[in-house]
Amino acid sequence: MSKQFAERGFHPPQQARSRASLKKVLAAAEHVLASRGIEEFTVGAVAEQAEMSVGAIYRRFSGKDQLLHAVKDQLLTQLETNVDEALRTSGPGLHATISAFTQALARTFTSHDRVFSELLDGQRAEGRDRGLQALAAIQRSLVDSTRPYLQEIARSDGHQAIRMAARTVIGACVHRAATCRYWPDDLSWNTWAFETTELALAYLTTPAKPRSKRD
Repeated sequence: MSKQFAERGFHPPQQARSRASLKKVLAAAEHVLASRGIEEFTVGAVAEQAEMSVGAIYRRFSGKDQLLHAVKDQLLTQLETNVDEALRTSGPGLHATISAFTQALARTFTSHDRVFSELLDGQRAEGRDRGLQALAAIQRSLVDSTRPYLQEIARSDGHQAIRMAARTVIGACVHRAATCRYWPDDLSWNTWAFETTELALAYLTTPAKPRSKRD
């Protein structure tokens, strides 16, 4: 769980048995969210899926909203971890770094695409804050990881270009997760990652055209 979530009044259990119980509850909550959607997401449904009493859920969470926030926090923490690990172990060079980044996004969303879309549809203000925190974190990770390869970027301002590329890739990923049920592109997440890598690299390695006076 993130520090931000702990600050909202939720404190992860310390004992192994309690941690296992929390893991079971969150897995059940994710299953209910993915299979039934946010409209049918209730504490009772999660308790039934987890084979626990409703009271046991309420002893850990104040209600449905905090439980939803816990699921989102866990998935966003996993996204941050996956991106950091992929960038840490990627091969050298701009291409390898951008590819590692998009593939890490794709792997995370492949496993949880239905859940992410439900959470994006039903997020409250506090959920948006946690989401924006995660997006900013993975953008920083990519920017930091590409610093050794700025000489490979053909744009006039390499720092600005990599930030632009990062925000575009992240935005495309979030948009795809939010709309894929209603506006499918008939691509796998792996194919999306490959094509998005090519798009980002085409931008980064192409010199900018001079702007007209009207720009």
